[in-house]
Amino acid sequence: MAEESGQERTESATAKRREDFREKGQVAQSKEVTTAALMCLSLILWLFYAPMFWSDTEDLVASILRTMGTAEVTPLFVIEMAWNLSLRTLLLLLPIFLISMLTGFFSSYLQVGPLFTTKPFVPDLSKFDPIKGMGRFVSKRSAVELVKSLAKVVLIGFVAYLTVRGEFEQALSLVDMEPVKTLSFLGKTLYLVMIKICFIMILLGFADFAYAKWEMEQKMKMTKQEQKEEYKNAEGDPAIKARIRALQQQMSRKRMMEAVPKADVIVTNPTHLSVALSYVRDKMDAPQVVAKGAGHMALRIRELAKKNRVPLVENKPVARALYQVEIGHPVPEELYTAVAEVLAYVYSLKGKRT
Repeated sequence: MAEESGQERTESATAKRREDFREKGQVAQSKEVTTAALMCLSLILWLFYAPMFWSDTEDLVASILRTMGTAEVTPLFVIEMAWNLSLRTLLLLLPIFLISMLTGFFSSYLQVGPLFTTKPFVPDLSKFDPIKGMGRFVSKRSAVELVKSLAKVVLIGFVAYLTVRGEFEQALSLVDMEPVKTLSFLGKTLYLVMIKICFIMILLGFADFAYAKWEMEQKMKMTKQEQKEEYKNAEGDPAIKARIRALQQQMSRKRMMEAVPKADVIVTNPTHLSVALSYVRDKMDAPQVVAKGAGHMALRIRELAKKNRVPLVENKPVARALYQVEIGHPVPEELYTAVAEVLAYVYSLKGKRT
């Protein structure tokens, strides 16, 4: 859409855009981190599990050989033997399977946090477009993946070569060694190579995750127009909001003007401000401001008050102070005395007692 409008994505992603990407499963995640974690934990597991694994494997092979030498080979025997062999092999490999599953889960969880969405599984017909498919083969991401794969192969190969070359002189003496010692030497060399490869994979994982974060930030960037559209969708069209505010103000003024004929007194400034007060002893703790206005609105309030014979009292300081009170709110305590004097004056005019 940015390409169609000719605008560049120069604006940082908003919180809503980030949430939209996350709901679609588009988050910064590196496969290299998972691979590095899997290799490292598998290597640590194998360090402690290898003696038990080889011991159990030796027992399993010995058990099979003993059984094969004494048992009668029948179809039922073959089935039972295959079942027992499969079960014991599964038990031997179970720790490795478990560590692989847990490592894959937690390495993803630590990168993206809690996330469950089914949107990545929804079929996208655009992915079957052969033209776009060919474009993905020559995209920037595919070039980065190619460079990353080549760098990984070269680094691992170089480290393996240096490690083996360092052990080359000792390898020459393998001819005179017993097979067990030869296997022990090969195992130690292989383990040394794997440790160095793990360090390389950890470095690649950090670098790839940083690149994935940067790439996702670039992908989530927005154009100025997209930001405006998102704000409009979230907050509403400014023109519509202005119209709604105008209608609300119109209705508020109508309700306010309807309260003027029922007011007890109108305090004026004398021409610039008008404030209508109402006080019902049984229902109100203090007099309330039921209407107010300045300029033209003040004039309308006075005209309506005169038509309905609501008394007008000119008191500039009190009018200015009362104008600061919100409509429907009681007058503040500091104005009780002044307002009481005004009401007392009005009641005296009407022949009432305070």
